[in-house]
Amino acid sequence: MADEIIDISRYFNRKPASDLPRGSIALWEGDGERSRFALPLWRILHLARAERGMIVSCEPGMHHLAEPFVVLDLGSEPARTGVEPDAMPGYGEDDAPSLLDREAEGLAIFLGAGEGRVWALLVDVGAARSAPLPATLREDILFLAGECAGLLFLRELSEDRDSVE
Repeated sequence: MADEIIDISRYFNRKPASDLPRGSIALWEGDGERSRFALPLWRILHLARAERGMIVSCEPGMHHLAEPFVVLDLGSEPARTGVEPDAMPGYGEDDAPSLLDREAEGLAIFLGAGEGRVWALLVDVGAARSAPLPATLREDILFLAGECAGLLFLRELSEDRDSVE
């Protein structure tokens, strides 16, 4: 059924990103299978015009203690791995995937829950952005966040938490 094939090319914005930081790309905890997160994280940072993105997790109800799982930092070498206590919203195990756009404070995307942890993707955008993302960019970012969620849960990378514990 050729009519049922999804063309993902429409999910990628082809505009140049002239205002992205240049110089360093630091991937923290990106060894082995975790290296699969590098491309979708980089693409999310490109679309959001951001410097740092990270996949974090915490125990349900303990969002203020979120810990990094993988970090991609375009603005610092080594990668900044600190997670602000209020960066991760208080997601519950049964929340639906969503994107919270806090403008200059960044993005938070709920990825899911598993292995007794709640998982999210956090993006630091900095003061460069003072308006919400357009709907088309939000859709593209959610598509890529879904790829990260698939890596976490379908490839069972969420079970590989050596650096989290």
